[in-house]
This record gives sequence, C-alpha cells and structure tokens, in this order.
Amino acid sequence: MGAGKTTIGRYLAEMLHWQFLDSDHEIETRTGASIPWIFDKEGEEGFRRREESMIAELTNLRHVVLATGGGAILRPNNRKNLSNRGIVVYLDTPVSMQLERTAMDKNRPLLQTPNPEQRLIELLHIRDPLYREAAHLIIPTTDGCARDLAQKILASLATV
Repeated sequence: MGAGKTTIGRYLAEMLHWQFLDSDHEIETRTGASIPWIFDKEGEEGFRRREESMIAELTNLRHVVLATGGGAILRPNNRKNLSNRGIVVYLDTPVSMQLERTAMDKNRPLLQTPNPEQRLIELLHIRDPLYREAAHLIIPTTDGCARDLAQKILASLATV
C-alpha cells in the first residue's frame, strides 16, 4: 500500500504504449461495489477470492501494465499467474513512506486500525518475502519520482 503502483504503472503503460489496468478498480467496476464494502460484506477472504479470479483473467491479456492490490501476493495462484504470465516488478517502499502516502486514505480497509504503522509493519513482514519470490525486478521507490521510476523499470525490462 502506498508504493505508487497506480501512478508508476500509468507512466510505464504510457511509455510502452500499452493499456494500464488496476485489479482493484476492475473488481469495483464489475461488481459495482467498493473494496471497503466488499470487505465489510464478504470479509477479506471473500475479497481475496474475487481478486484471485480477476488476476487469473487479467494476466491472460497481452500488452497491459497491471497494478494489483498489495495483498494479491498472498495467494499462491496469484503469484504463479503473475510470475508465469508477465514480468513482476516489486516496488520496494519503506513503511514510513507508505504511512505518509496512505495517512488520509479511508479506502484501505486493512489500515482502518488504531495503529496503521504497526499494521503496515506486520503486512510487510508477511508480504515482503512473497514479493521477492515472485518479482523479476525489485525497484526501490526512494530513488526518484514516479516518472523516473517508470523510466528505470522500462530500462530494466531489457535485462529480464
């Protein structure tokens, strides 16, 4: 959360002349329900089932830059589909930066807690090894603005 997936992804898609897709946005558009509403009515497990189905579909598309929710990596099928069907870029972002970027965002159900910083630390502890396992590229987000990071990813794609 707060790594810049959407912003950097849009720039990268523009540079590649590809379509940009966000799995969370696709879920919301197709269901007519917000992510917080889905979490509230179906719980995290219900949301993760929807997310897995959406990622299975979207990873079959060609010439797209796909941004996923931060928790998509939790499901083995998502890791497999993302890694086998495309190039996975892990935007490695310190918790302090994530906290700063998500502080006012009420559309993140997992951060609706008395201590969002502790929650981000817990999530990173669980997710970081999974991100690293699935990633073809690891890009620290402290190395520049979103457009510069997209350019760095574009240049790095030649080495993958």
